[in-house]
Amino acid sequence: QVQLVESGGGLVQAGGSLRLSCAASGSSFSIRTMNWYRQAPGKQRELVATITSGGSTNYADSVKDRFTISRDNAKNTVYLQMNSLKPEDTAVYYCRLFITTLSNYWGQGTQVTVSS
Repeated sequence: QVQLVESGGGLVQAGGSLRLSCAASGSSFSIRTMNWYRQAPGKQRELVATITSGGSTNYADSVKDRFTISRDNAKNTVYLQMNSLKPEDTAVYYCRLFITTLSNYWGQGTQVTVSS
């Protein structure tokens, strides 16, 4: 019954910035690990960033030092601040609420397009 809604995607030139948001329903958000994934056409989904219930973060090497994941438990929302965007960042970005490897929830995705 958990629902996730991403927003904040759009078209931006290389070097620009975007801030993605993912709003979650339900009251268990604060105890869940949250992820951002992305998927480009013809590619598999790629794990971009993770934030645990305790606030620990991890990033893919390709986005480290450019992207920042954060959460606001009072708003049931996770964010992805994306700076210094590159054309290779172009993808549909999805948030995930993690319960187990085989039991988790996904948002509908938001398109990020970075032009050169």
